[in-house]
Amino acid sequence: MKKKLRFSASYKYIFLVVMCFVFAFPFIWMLIATTNSSTDIIKGKILPGTFSIENIKVLWSTVSVNRVFLNSVRNSVAGTLASIFICSMAGYGFQVFRDKAKDRLMAILLLSMMIPFAAVMIPLFIVFSQMGLIDTTLGIILPSVSTAFLIFFFRQATSSFPLEIIQAARIDGMGEFGIFFRIFFPVMSPAFAAAAIITFMGNWNNYLWPTIILRTQESQTMPMLLTFLASGYTINYGILMMAVAICSLPTIIVFVTQQRKFVSGIMGSVK
Repeated sequence: MKKKLRFSASYKYIFLVVMCFVFAFPFIWMLIATTNSSTDIIKGKILPGTFSIENIKVLWSTVSVNRVFLNSVRNSVAGTLASIFICSMAGYGFQVFRDKAKDRLMAILLLSMMIPFAAVMIPLFIVFSQMGLIDTTLGIILPSVSTAFLIFFFRQATSSFPLEIIQAARIDGMGEFGIFFRIFFPVMSPAFAAAAIITFMGNWNNYLWPTIILRTQESQTMPMLLTFLASGYTINYGILMMAVAICSLPTIIVFVTQQRKFVSGIMGSVK
């Protein structure tokens, strides 16, 4: 009986290893492709090459990777901080404060998630053009500062926070901002971490709105750079894969370093 259990367990581990390799293979192949020439990549070479340094030199000589990377970092970090600050306070208020109309307002916010961004893209561009926000960082981050998903996420996370603590703090004379920043925020840090990871990845990978709102190459972002490298008559897949690897690096670092808080924050919001 024990031999059968060990045999079945070994099959499970083999299956898991194979599935992990299948899902990780595109990422592994991308890293390998950064070391090969464009010709080798087209031929389907799956072994590491010796062109990594040359791909880096060609990429840096073709476009200003440092400027584009810093633009993406600035836009993503600023958008993430603004979204977390506004949406967390909105979700906190929806759950903590009592009002007859808040459930109806939340229902309207959730219904707004059904409207595709393409439907509001043109009116949004017209408004931002009249406000003089074309080709600005503020013009990029404003549409994503307040989202129905994040507000709902923080409302669900706040539902697991003991309201007795808030009431006790109010009795002691602490204001709502003090309760939020000195009590709620430290306790709910996993939920904030999970929301920050989701928002940062969304802002970093955002392509459609920056393409519409940005006009100059000096304000280009990493997804726009990838499109530029892949849209030529002759595509150098070596430098394209190198740019893809550089573009993927921040999101990988953020998720790997914060994955425990991400899981606990998601589980807390679900509860």
